[in-house]
Amino acid sequence: MKVVIIGGAGGIGSSAAFNLLSAAGTYEVVLVDTRPHMITSHTMDLENAAALGRNATTVRGGTAEDAIDADVVVLSAAVPLRLNSSRLVFLADNARIVDEVLAPLAGSGFAGVVLMLTNPVDPLITHVHRQGWLPRHRLVGYTLNDSLRLRTGIGQALDRHPRDVGAWMLGEHGVGQVPLYSRVTVGGQPVTLTAGQRTAAQTYADTWYQRHVALDSGRTSTWTTGLGTARMVEAMATESGTLLPASVVLDGEYGIAGVSLSVPVVLGRKGVARIEEWDLTADERVGMNSAAARVEQTVAELHQA
Repeated sequence: MKVVIIGGAGGIGSSAAFNLLSAAGTYEVVLVDTRPHMITSHTMDLENAAALGRNATTVRGGTAEDAIDADVVVLSAAVPLRLNSSRLVFLADNARIVDEVLAPLAGSGFAGVVLMLTNPVDPLITHVHRQGWLPRHRLVGYTLNDSLRLRTGIGQALDRHPRDVGAWMLGEHGVGQVPLYSRVTVGGQPVTLTAGQRTAAQTYADTWYQRHVALDSGRTSTWTTGLGTARMVEAMATESGTLLPASVVLDGEYGIAGVSLSVPVVLGRKGVARIEEWDLTADERVGMNSAAARVEQTVAELHQA
């Protein structure tokens, strides 16, 4: 599988390439970026790391033209992180970057999948889909970190390792995230959290982004997103049937149409193979509808600007 990582000189892009060295399957990874010396530095390093990898994956530098025949284009290019209180502050600038990067693929015969890491991911996925050249099943937004943070928060509240926790965060990647407390498991068994445990877990998940940005470290969730991206690409390549959260433009699922939100999906080599539609509680459905309205309003404001 040919995987082109645009923004490959950055922390997340290079982390994704590194983690693909240990993923199931074999990959031709191409790093593309506007910083050629950084690409050379990463590829010199990764070609040696490949000798310790678990597969025959190769990593090289490339150009934007490599994306045209890619099976998966991982888009992590974005403006530099700065102090902020919401990912929405990056919308206009990142929309221009996304449009510029993807423009050569429209009408090129591109038959692959775009895996969007650039934020704010739900409005950007919706924005790209409305351009009309890429079907919704081949346009996937990365939102796995929300569920991982919820699992970590629940694990801390219950004094359990997050690997033992099953929990899902749907809705918007940001303020409109919707935790599914009705589906929490620990050790594979359903668990009902107390009000205090919910509050602790919710606080951890809701404040993670603001707490991390406030550090002014200049870095994003490099390790988590890099590993998570590799796992999503692996699910596509192997068609494992693994259920993962991802932002996808909905067409009636969960009673929502025309905007992208995080929902449980099964991925395959052509992108989204299936959207899993769960029964939600009344509060969870209200949350999904509110998230959809927020994304719709955000995209409308982008197009009016």
